Amino acid sequence: MRKNSSETATKGLDRFSPKRPRGRPPIVVPSAIKGRADNYRGILDHVWDSLWPSLSQAQSEEDVLKALKDALEYEAEFRPSVPLILTLLKDPKFPKRKQARINFLADSLGSLGLVSPRRSRDICAEERAREKRTHHIIRYEYYVECSCGYSGRSLNHECAKCGAPIRLYEEMHLNIMR
Repeated sequence: MRKNSSETATKGLDRFSPKRPRGRPPIVVPSAIKGRADNYRGILDHVWDSLWPSLSQAQSEEDVLKALKDALEYEAEFRPSVPLILTLLKDPKFPKRKQARINFLADSLGSLGLVSPRRSRDICAEERAREKRTHHIIRYEYYVECSCGYSGRSLNHECAKCGAPIRLYEEMHLNIMR
């Protein structure tokens, strides 16, 4: 028997700490910014040819709204970000090539203006780099015994000697393509 067993416990094991954790409290969720930016990349890529001619001539927020009308069903998606879009178009670092412009706008708008456009692009870049670091299979090999007499590693999922394909590999690709 314990010495102080009759005393009641003052601290519970599953107690909620009212003290917040160290550091600055997060304003945004990085994965949400990257996900939204990827969505915007797809949308902008889809409507860019009709959107860019009028967007490139925009000098005011009304001009940007008129340009977004060309984006048809996606206008409501970008309407809250009109002032931010106008500042991005006037940014001296705004890219010259089509795909770079799409990526620049999408990544800058991903945070919905909660952080600066530069920080939003940095967050997207960090999240994409984190995705690349995750473990994935780079190459897989088969050992084969072929009717031509070859026995050993396959080359490009074929017999290294005669080039006969591995049927299992072909069947997997046919099922995926269907």
